[in-house]
Amino acid sequence: MALIPMVVETTSRGERAFDIYSRLLKDRIIFIGTPIDDQIANLVMAQMLYLESEDPERDISVYINSPGGAVSAGLAIYDTMQYIKPRVSTFCMGLAASFGCVLLAGGEKGLRFSLPNTRIMMHQPSGGFQGQASDIQIQAQEILRLRRTIDQILAQHTGKPVDQITRDSDRDFYMSPEEALEYGLIDHILSNQRATPVVAANGAAKAAEAESEAAPAAR
Repeated sequence: MALIPMVVETTSRGERAFDIYSRLLKDRIIFIGTPIDDQIANLVMAQMLYLESEDPERDISVYINSPGGAVSAGLAIYDTMQYIKPRVSTFCMGLAASFGCVLLAGGEKGLRFSLPNTRIMMHQPSGGFQGQASDIQIQAQEILRLRRTIDQILAQHTGKPVDQITRDSDRDFYMSPEEALEYGLIDHILSNQRATPVVAANGAAKAAEAESEAAPAAR
């Protein structure tokens, strides 16, 4: 059973205890720190929709430390990120692999961050099936369709050709933050909240603008 820290906040109405994730949600921070499944996807989507209803003009920050997981669950989170009105900034902490990488890249352009010692990995979807040959063929066709969808999403957010994404993700493709920055998966590398972010060599994002946008709690 996972231990979840509690924090106590004192208000005019007295003391109130929050689990740490609920307290972060007050600052419009959502944390994805597990493999991605339907339960996690439902929680993340509900938090995004709640924050949108509270204030559709304020940014939402999504912190990612995840090895990825179910493609259908990941796509549900990704689609919600694109659907809601607030801008969604993404932060990689530790690992953003498989669909965690897709969610990292799917943040608002200019607001995709990584800490300096993370690992970012993309690859093609995988799965195991059993049953009669016709059923296995149907499942194989579905996995190929999902792969094309993911490749198109990554191409859209990185500016890379779909063919290159397909080649690079044919096997596990690990990147350092610097490599992910050059690839277009992220926009800034942050060592701390006071430092000037490292930005892409092409200068697509101005460091001065990034400093004002790099706070973990959205404006």
